[in-house]
Amino acid sequence: MTEPHLTDMDKLAHLLEHWREHNDEHAANYESWADKAARAGHKETAALLRQAAQATQQISDLFSRAKKAIK
Repeated sequence: MTEPHLTDMDKLAHLLEHWREHNDEHAANYESWADKAARAGHKETAALLRQAAQATQQISDLFSRAKKAIK
């Protein structure tokens, strides 16, 4: 039995989902480290990591929107 042929857009939809999930994991990791930095008294570092987490989440949102736009 052979697999159905995937189009480039099918592959892209799969990649976009993968990238979004991977990005979400990174954002959560940045938030976790921001908490640790804040507890250690490194407020500026914590704030910058939170900004990085927010920017990463914005990218994840773009990936989700791109996937929806394919369909």
